[in-house]
Amino acid sequence: MAEKEKDYEELLDWKKQTFAGIIFDAGNSKFYHTGSWRTFRPVWDADKCIHCLRCFYLCPDSAIIVKDAKVQGIDLTYCKGCGVCAHECPKKVQAIEMILDTAAEETVKK
Repeated sequence: MAEKEKDYEELLDWKKQTFAGIIFDAGNSKFYHTGSWRTFRPVWDADKCIHCLRCFYLCPDSAIIVKDAKVQGIDLTYCKGCGVCAHECPKKVQAIEMILDTAAEETVKK
């Protein structure tokens, strides 16, 4: 684990939090893997996607992976399962659907 990551791990302890939640280092959100506590998860269908990028622009967690102006997938390490991506996906397309996270895990196990 990198030294900087260890520093952020220590900051997760509430007793060591900075006053008023002050953030001293910009861009530190990559050290906070927040996807583990979601209830729902998005499932992206590459065949249906028209790459309008609505999901990318509106995702509050920057979990939509884009390369060369095309959606490549969803980074579940940071996705909190809010459903904004699925809600904003054009209704005619519906390339993203939300499913229970536990249902997805069961599918993977089979």
